[in-house]
Amino acid sequence: MPDPDLNRIAFVGTYVPRRCGIATFTRDLRAAVAAHQPETDCLVVPITDAGAAHAYPPEAIFECVEADAAAFARAADFLDLANVDVVSLQHEYGIFGGEAGGHVLTLLRDVRAPVHTTLHTVLARPTAAQRRVMDDVIHLSARLAVMTERGRTLLREVHGVPPERVDVIPHGIPDMGGVDAAAHKARLGLTGTDMLLTFGLLSPGKGIEHVIAALPEIVARHPRTVYVVLGATHPHLLRTQGEAYRRHLGGMARQLGVERHVVFHDRYVELPELLGFLAAADIYVTPYLGEDQITSGTLAYAFGCGKPVVSTPYWHAQELLADGRGVLVPFRDPTAIAAAIAGLLDDTATRDTLRTRAWALGREMVWDRVAARYAESYRRTRLATAVKPRHTMPERPPRRSLPPLVLDHLWRLTDDTGIVQHATFDVPNRNEGYCTDDAARALALVVRMEALGIDAPPASRATATYAAFLAHAFTPETGRFRNFLSFDRRWLDDAGSDDCLGRALVALGTCIGRSRRQGLRRWATPLFGPALEAVTATRSPRAWALAIVAVHDYMRRLHGDRRAAAIRQDLASRLLALRAAAANAEWPWFEDVVAYENARPCQALILAGRWTGDRPALEAGLEMLAWLCDIQRSPHGRFAPIGCRGFLRRGGEPAAFDQQPIEAEATVAACVEAYHATGGSVWLDRAWSAFDWFLGHNVLGLAVCDPGTGGCRDGLLEDRVNENRGAESTIAWLAALVEMRLLLRSAGAEDGVDPDSAGVRRAARA
Repeated sequence: MPDPDLNRIAFVGTYVPRRCGIATFTRDLRAAVAAHQPETDCLVVPITDAGAAHAYPPEAIFECVEADAAAFARAADFLDLANVDVVSLQHEYGIFGGEAGGHVLTLLRDVRAPVHTTLHTVLARPTAAQRRVMDDVIHLSARLAVMTERGRTLLREVHGVPPERVDVIPHGIPDMGGVDAAAHKARLGLTGTDMLLTFGLLSPGKGIEHVIAALPEIVARHPRTVYVVLGATHPHLLRTQGEAYRRHLGGMARQLGVERHVVFHDRYVELPELLGFLAAADIYVTPYLGEDQITSGTLAYAFGCGKPVVSTPYWHAQELLADGRGVLVPFRDPTAIAAAIAGLLDDTATRDTLRTRAWALGREMVWDRVAARYAESYRRTRLATAVKPRHTMPERPPRRSLPPLVLDHLWRLTDDTGIVQHATFDVPNRNEGYCTDDAARALALVVRMEALGIDAPPASRATATYAAFLAHAFTPETGRFRNFLSFDRRWLDDAGSDDCLGRALVALGTCIGRSRRQGLRRWATPLFGPALEAVTATRSPRAWALAIVAVHDYMRRLHGDRRAAAIRQDLASRLLALRAAAANAEWPWFEDVVAYENARPCQALILAGRWTGDRPALEAGLEMLAWLCDIQRSPHGRFAPIGCRGFLRRGGEPAAFDQQPIEAEATVAACVEAYHATGGSVWLDRAWSAFDWFLGHNVLGLAVCDPGTGGCRDGLLEDRVNENRGAESTIAWLAALVEMRLLLRSAGAEDGVDPDSAGVRRAARA
C-alpha cells in the first residue's frame, strides 16, 4: 500500500542522460516509486561528472557537481528547504568526488531529512579510505538497502551493521511480457543464428575477451553462433584511453578467425531497444573478472527477462543463479565458457528449464513490486529516526523553569480581520482564510494574559480584532457562530460546528469573568446567553464540556446567574450519564473512542464538581483524567498524547501520531484544575509533563514550540515535527505557557520561578 506520509522523496545519485548504470537505476527507481506513490513528489538531485553538461529531465531540480565539495552542502540546504520526507541515496564510491567518494558525507551530515541509502557496492576488503567513508555513510543513514543477501552479510561482517537495519531488495527489471524471439532476431538481421549477448558499458573488467577466446570452440560445434557485444565504451575509460579496449577485442576476434561471429554495437541503448536485444538472445553471458560485485544490473535484466545465463561466479551471480537457475563457470576460463555455452546450445530442454526458472523468480524483480518494497523501506526510514531519541533524550532537569512569553508569531498571524488559520512554516497562509475556532481561542488567550500585566497596545488591538470577528460570526436567531471566513471576507458556512459554538462560549465567558475592560465585558454578555442556550440543543459532549468551562469563568463575575448554573449542572449530568453507559473498570471513559482535546471533558467535570459540590462529577473527572494521563505516557515516562491519526478505540491500540499541541494544552489546563481541586502534587507533575512536551520532552526529543518567536509547530509526526506553525498550535502553546505562569503566580512562584521575569515584561512591552 502507498504510504500517505511520504509527501516528498529526493533521489540522490547519477541520473540520465548521464551514461552509467547507476543513472539508469536511479531513473527507473524514481519512476517506479512515483507510479506506486502517485501522491508523492519524487524529485532528483543528480550528481554530475566534472566538466559535463547534461540535459536533465524536469524532475532533476538541483544539480550537484561531484568535484565541487561545497555543492554537497548546498544540496543539503536545498533538500531542507524543499521539506523532503526521505532522501534516497544511491551510493557507489566512484560517483562522488573526494577520496573514496567522501564528498557525499557533507550532504549526509548536513541534511535534516532521514536518509535511506542503497549500496551498489559493498567490499570484502575495502581500503582504509573506503572503510572510513562507508562507515560514515552507514552511520549517517537511517536505513540501508542492498540487492543480495551477500551484501547484507558483508555489511555485518566487515562493518558491524545489524541485519535488521538492512533491507534486501532485488534490482528492479522491466515487466517484459511474452516476446517473439524470431521477430526480434529478424529486426537485427540475425535470423537463423544462435545469439549470445553481453551488454553494458564496455570496460576491461567485463572480461569479454574470454568469451571471444571461447568462440572458436563454440563455433566449431555451432557454426551459426553470433556474439553480440552491446554498449558504448564507459565514459571514464573513453576519456583516458579512448577506444583502445574495443580495438583490442576486434583485433583478437580477427586473430582467432571469428570476426564474422562477433558484432559490436557501439552505442548507449535506451530501454526499448535493449529489450529487443534481450528478446532476441538465446543465451546471456556475464564473464566478469572479479568476485566482489554484489550488484549487476545487466545480469538482473537478462535473468528477469527469462534468459538462460552463463556467468562467472561473482557474488550477485552466485546468489541469483543458485539452485539450477543458471550456469556458473570459473573466472578467466575460456575453455569452461565454451563448454557451458556449447552444452546449452546442444540441449534445448535445459535451456527451456533455465528460462522457466528465471522467468518465475523474475516476477519478484519487476519494478512495481520492487517499488512497493522500497516504499516500505522508506517508511521504516522515517520511523527509524523516531526511535533513536527515545534512548538518548535526557530526563527533565529537576529545576522547573518557564521560557519567556513571546508573542511575535501571534501578532504575525493576526491582521485587521482576525487570525489567519494556517501558516507555511512561519509565514501566514492567507489562502486558508480564518475561522471562529481560532479567533475564540486567541480572544480567551489575550484576556487571560491581562492577569500577567500584558495589556500593551498590540494585545489591546488584537483583543478588539478577535472580539469583532466573533461578533461578525454570531447569528442572533440561532445563538450559533459561523466558522469559516475566506481571506476576501466571505463566509463559507451558514452554521459552524458544535465545537465552534463551545469555543466561542469559552471566549465570551473568559471576557465576562476575567477581563478588566468593562467595554469588553458589556460586549460579550448579550452574546453569552443565547449561545449558552444553543449549546443545550446540541448532542456534542465536547461542546458541553467547553460550555461548562465557559460558565465557570462567566460565574467568576456573575455567580448569581441561576440559568447559567442550571445549564452547567444539566450539562455535567449529561456527561456523567454518558460515562455511566459507556464505562467499566478497564475503560473509565464516556464514549467508545478517545478522540481529540480529550482532557477538556475531564477538566469540565472537575470544575463542575469542585464549584457545585457535586462529588460524583469531581471524582469522575479526576478518575478519567488520571486514566488519560496513564495511557498517554510513553515507556520512558514522557507525555505522549493520543495521535489524531486513528485515535484510540475501545479494545484497540492508541494512535502514536500525529500528536497535536491542543492535546498537550488541554492536559495542562485539566491537570492544573485537578491540582487546585485536590492539592495533590501528582497533578503538578502531570501538568509539567504535558507542558514539557512542547519543549522537547516527548518521544522524539524534538521541540514542538519555538520560544524565540512564540510560534508552535503543528504536531509531532513519526520522524519529525510538522514545521508549519498555524494559529491553533501557536495559541495552544501560548495558552499552556500562560496557564503555567498563572499557576506559579498563584502558588507564590514555587520552584524558584519568577513569573514576573524579564521575559513576561518584554512581552508586555512588545
